[in-house]
Amino acid sequence: MYSRSSEPVRFERDSEAVLVPQGEAVTLPAGSVGYITQALGGSWTVFVEGNLFRIAGKDADAIGKEPPEPLALPDGADDAAVEQLVWKQLRTCFDPEIPINVVDLGLVYEAVVRPLPEGERAIDVKMTLTAPGCGMGDVLVEDVRSKLELIPTVTEADVELVFDPPWNRTMMSEAARLETGML
Repeated sequence: MYSRSSEPVRFERDSEAVLVPQGEAVTLPAGSVGYITQALGGSWTVFVEGNLFRIAGKDADAIGKEPPEPLALPDGADDAAVEQLVWKQLRTCFDPEIPINVVDLGLVYEAVVRPLPEGERAIDVKMTLTAPGCGMGDVLVEDVRSKLELIPTVTEADVELVFDPPWNRTMMSEAARLETGML
C-alpha cells in the first residue's frame, strides 16, 4: 500500500504516535485534524498542526483505517519459506520521511533465520541508518523487530544497528535510486 497524498484525517480516538524526525513518542488526542502524507507498509505519516507523526498499524482505527492482515505460513513451512517471508516483511518497513523500504534503501545488511527448539525460530538482523544521528533510528529498529515477530513461528527478532560499513547511496537498489533521482 503506497500513497503520497493529502488525504484529510480526523483522529477518532487518542492515538500513540511518533514525532518525525525526532522519534519522540507522543499521544495525539481524539478530534485532532490533519492529513495523511504517506501510507506505506501498514503505517501512516500524518501532518497535524505543522508536524509530521508516524501512526503504527496497530492504531489504524484511530484514523479510520484497517490494520494490516495477519501473516500466514503453510503448515510445515521450512526455514527457506520463513526467510522469504522475513524479506517480504522487511520490505514493509519504511522511514516515515522517505517512501522507500529499508531493503531497497540498502539499510539491511543481513537477516538470518535461526532455528529454535519446538519448531520456533529467531531472526537476527544487522541494519544501519542513512545517517548515524537519525532521530528515527530507534523507531525503525522497533518497526523491523515488531514486524518480524508477527511472522508465524518467529518468537524473537534481534535487530542490531551497525554503522560499518557506513551507508551510502550506492547501497540503494536501482529502483530506489531512480525513485529518489540518485542515479
